[in-house]
Amino acid sequence: MINIISKPLEFDYELKKKIEFICDFCNIKPKIINGTIRNIEHTNLSYIEPHRVIIKGITFLAFNYSKILYINSLSNSIEIKDLEDYIKKLK
Repeated sequence: MINIISKPLEFDYELKKKIEFICDFCNIKPKIINGTIRNIEHTNLSYIEPHRVIIKGITFLAFNYSKILYINSLSNSIEIKDLEDYIKKLK
């Protein structure tokens, strides 16, 4: 039987503060959900589930120590510095 072990992944403090600062500037409260590391027992396979930041119903995926946010999937991306402009376009 395959056992999958999930361990919570802590959101990087600096990244979290940057996102919260941008959202505060836009008068929006983000919902932040920590990612997980999933390991398959007795193998060397693992999957890092990204952190999720939900802003105005849109899910942004974030990885620790990265300056890129992914919009809804890993195929669409923006840099953190462009997040404010993206949020303002949603209004």
